[in-house]
Amino acid sequence: MEAVPNFSEGRDPEFVTAVAEAFARTGCDVLHTTRDPDHNRCVVTVVGRPGAVEDGAVAAARIARDRIDLRGHRGVHPRVGALDVLPFVPLRGMGMSRAVRLARRAAARLGRLGIPVYFYGRASQPAGRTLASIRRGGFEALVSEAPPDRVRADVPGLDEDGAPAHHFAHPAAGATCVGAREVLLAWNVDLEGVSLADAAKIAAAVRESSGGFPGVRAMALFLPRQIRTQVAMNLESPDTTDPLEVFRAIRAEVIRIGGRTAGTEVIGLAPDAITNRVARTMGIRDWSPDRTLSHRVAAGVAADAGRS
Repeated sequence: MEAVPNFSEGRDPEFVTAVAEAFARTGCDVLHTTRDPDHNRCVVTVVGRPGAVEDGAVAAARIARDRIDLRGHRGVHPRVGALDVLPFVPLRGMGMSRAVRLARRAAARLGRLGIPVYFYGRASQPAGRTLASIRRGGFEALVSEAPPDRVRADVPGLDEDGAPAHHFAHPAAGATCVGAREVLLAWNVDLEGVSLADAAKIAAAVRESSGGFPGVRAMALFLPRQIRTQVAMNLESPDTTDPLEVFRAIRAEVIRIGGRTAGTEVIGLAPDAITNRVARTMGIRDWSPDRTLSHRVAAGVAADAGRS
């Protein structure tokens, strides 16, 4: 099983080390970590046996709850929780139903830590709730008086006496979006000579909900510390929607308005749709075949076989 937890802390390298070590102690292989100070977010990619991944996720959630106070958190990326997103992804020998069961067990344990949980993706009922629908208004909307269309947490946290509390969020750590999904591509295309308003129009043009490419979730962001604009995306169906077509559509529109693409960043590991040729065309930074998830999983399986 793979887990790709996203934490609302991208400026403290010691935090990333702490959560990676928490997963390693439960027997997981930590395949990749990334953090960004403008997003103020870090992503950790781990694989392991389901029980090890679940235990590691709960241990990491406890660290995030204790170390991150969203009341003072500032970053350009939408977020509702210290441990903001916790997706479980079935890999070798695992089906989606197993990932859903794992998501629900982990969510119950997060609730016992006092962290309310919202299910998304295949783990929600009915399946398909989006992250955008949960994160509308961010952490601040959850901790304030909730709007009428805000559902209560699927898994409530505990109040100070240890009894179930139907809060929308922990006062400092917010809530966690727990999901089950297939492998996706998380990537950002950097732009030069393009305003944030124009980047938003480009993001809308490629986004599925606006009539763009199937499976594409996209938004425009300006990174003040790095002084650059980007289109940040998740491609949820890399086997059916060619990421290179999405990139070329972005590049063509950027060139049309007088700008240029200035490189691509892949968050975590990449699906098989990202080949060496595609990586070169997109200008993916720090690319090597080791950034492909299937390559890393195969290497890990071979290493395990060699030790047995």
